[in-house]
Amino acid sequence: MPLIPEEPQIHEKAQGPRATPASGRTASTPRPVPGPRPAAPPRPGRPGPVRPTAPAQRAPRDTAAVKPGPPGPATPSAPAVAPAAPAADAATVTTPQIQLIPATPDGALDAAEEAVDLLLDSGRTPGDVLVITTGEPHPWAAHELSFGDAAYWAQHDAGDDVFYADAAVAERAKSRAVVVVAVNGGPEAAAATALAAAHTRAGALLIVCGEPQRINSVLGAGV
Repeated sequence: MPLIPEEPQIHEKAQGPRATPASGRTASTPRPVPGPRPAAPPRPGRPGPVRPTAPAQRAPRDTAAVKPGPPGPATPSAPAVAPAAPAADAATVTTPQIQLIPATPDGALDAAEEAVDLLLDSGRTPGDVLVITTGEPHPWAAHELSFGDAAYWAQHDAGDDVFYADAAVAERAKSRAVVVVAVNGGPEAAAATALAAAHTRAGALLIVCGEPQRINSVLGAGV
């Protein structure tokens, strides 16, 4: 039999990779080229230079240790300081400083309360303050007097709290470092009595809360 020529066989695998053009290689994602690294930020100043200050703190300790030496001969001079105590007593005899807080008769008591609060906040002890009213008595005084006159003045003698007194009994009050007068009404005679008693009993400071014209007319001079 005559041989039938075999048809050329086409391999399918020849159509695979060869079908892709050579340019297909460029389709792969290129690797990112690393750029230049940013310059490292400068480091903050080191605490090293601050160390020299530490020995500077030792200097006062050395000087403090030297100071205790001289007190030996200084002890005989201590009696010379004693006469300074009477000088303090003489200072209390001087006239007190006068401070005027303008206020209406209706607001004089509130102004006096604010003045007392400021005094206590500034370091004054409650026993240093005496408040005198010319019109209606302070609510504290009215409350304490309801327990009797003896109990009321016993708290005054204790001297451990702010004491409130009416102008009629102000002359019975003892001297205190600060006296506050609330001109909250009343006759002119009551204001004159309160101001006179306050002026003689205030050791360092006299605060008057009221109308300046009325106060000046009672004192007879500008405050």
